[in-house]
Amino acid sequence: MTSAPVEVERPDVEGVTEPVEDAERSWTTIVWNDPINLMSYVTYVFETYFGYPKPKAHKLMLDVHHRGKAVVAKGGREEMERDVSAMHSYGLWATLQRA
Repeated sequence: MTSAPVEVERPDVEGVTEPVEDAERSWTTIVWNDPINLMSYVTYVFETYFGYPKPKAHKLMLDVHHRGKAVVAKGGREEMERDVSAMHSYGLWATLQRA
C-alpha cells in the first residue's frame, strides 16, 4: 500500500536576518588575564597555536593584560571549542562565546 505525499509546513523564515553560514561562524574564543602566565609566554602561545605574526600576537597579549581579555579567534562553534581546549592545554584561561 502506498500513501499520498504529505504536505510539510515550512518554518517562517521571514524574520530571520542571519544567514545559516554566518550563524555557524558566529562564535569567538576569548582569552582572559590571569596572574600566572608571563606576557612573553602568552605572546608565544598566540604565535605558535594561531600562527599570528609577532606584532599581532603581542597586541592581543597586551589586550589580555590591560583590558582583562581579548578575542583571539572567530569561527564555528566546534572550531572555537577546539581553540578553547588548546588554550587550556597551554595553561591559559579561555572561554567561547556567541558573537
